[in-house]
Amino acid sequence: MGKIISFLAGIFGYLLKYIYGLTNNYGLAIILFTIAVQVIILPFTIRQQKTLIKSNRVQAKVKELQEKYKDDKVRLGQETMDLYKREKMSPCSGCLGSIMQIILFVSIFYLVRQPLTYMQNMDAKQINEYIEKYHISSNSNYKEIDIIREAKKNNDSSIYINMKFLGIDLSNIPSRNWGDFTVYIIPGLYVISSIITMKITTSMNKKKLTKEEKEEEERKKRELKALIKAGEKEEDDIDTMEEMSKQMTIMMPIMAVSVAVIAPLGLALYWLVNNVISTAERVIINKFMKINKEEE
Repeated sequence: MGKIISFLAGIFGYLLKYIYGLTNNYGLAIILFTIAVQVIILPFTIRQQKTLIKSNRVQAKVKELQEKYKDDKVRLGQETMDLYKREKMSPCSGCLGSIMQIILFVSIFYLVRQPLTYMQNMDAKQINEYIEKYHISSNSNYKEIDIIREAKKNNDSSIYINMKFLGIDLSNIPSRNWGDFTVYIIPGLYVISSIITMKITTSMNKKKLTKEEKEEEERKKRELKALIKAGEKEEDDIDTMEEMSKQMTIMMPIMAVSVAVIAPLGLALYWLVNNVISTAERVIINKFMKINKEEE
C-alpha cells in the first residue's frame, strides 16, 4: 500500500509542479490542482453515485428479507445472496468509494508534507544536505517544510516555493502557531463546508423517496426498533454497510480536521476545495440521474 501511495503522490507532484509553474502561487496551484484531480476521477465519481443509489434500493429489499426470515438465519443468508446476484451487486461494493477516499487522503498528505520529494523531485541526498545546511531538527515531522521556510529567510531561490495565499502562509502548521489567528481560517471553513455537505447529502437522500415511501420506511424503522427492544432481533441484523457508510460520512471530516491541526495549511486548503467541488458534483450528478429516471 505504501508503494501505491508514494506512486500516486509522485504523479500528483508532477501535476502540482506544472500548475505552480503557470501560477507561481502555491495556494492557487492547489485550487487548480484539486479541480484537475476531480475532473480526472469524474467517471469514477459518476459510477460511485450510481452504485450508491442502487445500493440504497437494494438495502431496502435486504431489510424486507431480514423481517421476513428473522427466525431462519440460513434462509436469510441465501435469499440475501440471491438478491445481490439478481441485482448484479457485491455486498462490499459500497466500500470501494471509502477506500479510494482514504488512498487519496493519504497520497495528498504525502505530497503536501514532502513537497521537495514529490513536487521538486529531490532525492534523499539533496534533502539531507539542506537539512544539514539549515540545521533542521531531526525531531521535526515536516523537515521539507522547515527547509522551505529557512530557504525563504536566507533568500535561497533554488528551492523557494511561494506559499503565501490571501495573506495566509500555507506552510504554517496550526499546532506550531496557536497564537496566529490565520491558522484557524482554512480548517474552520472546512468544518463549516463539511456540515453543509452532510445536510445537503441528507436532504438529497430524503428527496429520493415519495411521501408514501417515507411513511413506509418510518414504519419499518419503528418495527425494527420494537423487535430489538423486545429481544426478538439482534442489533447486528441491521444493515452493516449502511451503518459503515454513515460512520464514514461523519468520521472523514473529523479525521481530516484532526490531521489538519498538525499538518501544513496547504493540506487543509486542498480538503476545503475538494469538499466544495465534490458536493457540487454530487448535487449535479444526482439531478441528472433524477431527470433520466423520470424520463425512463
